[in-house]
Amino acid sequence: MDERALKEVVREIIGTEQTLDDCAVFSFGGMFLVATTDMLHETTDFPGGMTDWQVGWMSVAVTLSDIAAMGAQPVIVLLAIGLDNGDRLREILCGANACCDSFGAELSGGDLDAHQELTIVSSGIGIVEEGAVIRRRGAVPGDLICITGPLGRAQAALEGYSQYTQNLLEPIPRVAEGKRLATARVSSMMDISDGLVLSLYDLLDANPYGYSIDSFLIPILEGIPPEKSREYALFGGGDFELLFTCSQNYFPVPSVDSFIVGEVIPEHEVLVDGIVAPCRGYLHRWK
Repeated sequence: MDERALKEVVREIIGTEQTLDDCAVFSFGGMFLVATTDMLHETTDFPGGMTDWQVGWMSVAVTLSDIAAMGAQPVIVLLAIGLDNGDRLREILCGANACCDSFGAELSGGDLDAHQELTIVSSGIGIVEEGAVIRRRGAVPGDLICITGPLGRAQAALEGYSQYTQNLLEPIPRVAEGKRLATARVSSMMDISDGLVLSLYDLLDANPYGYSIDSFLIPILEGIPPEKSREYALFGGGDFELLFTCSQNYFPVPSVDSFIVGEVIPEHEVLVDGIVAPCRGYLHRWK
């Protein structure tokens, strides 16, 4: 059983609409608030060799990436930190604060506790003009499928390609790109934290239409054999790029570097090079 299977339990209790997007959305005084939370554990989410500063940076980056995927400006981040060693706190907070400062958010408090394993819960709130929020639902057949940057760099670093270590340990949430895309009439959007194919299945969950991509349109990473690069891009996690769809009339989006990788199709399925793709990527699993 994996986390997406357990989502069905959540839906039985709170409904489906609340589980379709990267963030929850609330109307507030002529604006929308978007809210999200992420839990990270040392053994499953923080790669070996990370400094505590990088742990703090990544803990905030995952949350800001969700907010970016809604086209919103991050405003507040709260951290609940279960510490295995109190001496680690200062550097974790310095990294977290640096990430907030880099993208216009404020580290505004949280909670501390003692844990056997370092565990961090990062929660964030963003704001976006009413009507400008971008959701996972909204694509129509003929829309382009696009990504904001090369994929697979984090997975490549995990596989020993050290030139991509910084992409793995200090990921950059695409906040500026998300806001620009929100004003450019893109039809849907999400972040790619768990692999391109798994992200397409998440979009499929929110839409009546399907997605067909050409793996040969995905940029090949320098210094990696093409087949490996495509495999990392399709199924590797940790990239923090944005996946979006838009009408052909609105591409390219001004001031946003992006690549076309496919097209929205009428059939409710995910295709890679014309073949139904396995629903595979980075997932938390239970026995």
